[in-house]
Amino acid sequence: MAVRPELFELHPSSGVPIYRQLIDQVHALIAGSRLVAGDMLPSVREVARAAQVNPMTVSKAYSRLELEGVVERVRGQGMRILEPGTLGPFSERQQEFCNLAAPAIHRAIQLGLTEQQIRETLDQLLEDQAILHEEQLPTDI
Repeated sequence: MAVRPELFELHPSSGVPIYRQLIDQVHALIAGSRLVAGDMLPSVREVARAAQVNPMTVSKAYSRLELEGVVERVRGQGMRILEPGTLGPFSERQQEFCNLAAPAIHRAIQLGLTEQQIRETLDQLLEDQAILHEEQLPTDI
């Protein structure tokens, strides 16, 4: 399935580089099952035009995703999402999670949350994800 470029929400004034926002959003969309293996990302030009950003910025994000093993370049077609198991060794996936979680934890501290509140929030998020995952499992097992 081809993904529409409007799926990405980029915020130039957020302080987070646009290419990083794209990378993070692709990871989040995969984690939320809105992107699945075999889906084709929109072309660099489509995303750049829709988001009104430089095509080189989008290209940089796509190249990083390719290096991470999240997507593969298919000649004449574009970038295809790979199976989650191909994301690399556990340590690389764990490092990627740390890269995603660290800014959120930093922001939580800025907001005045205590370590205990952050842990409780993460526990609740994990519980919510487990419930969502269970709901997606086939019932005829």
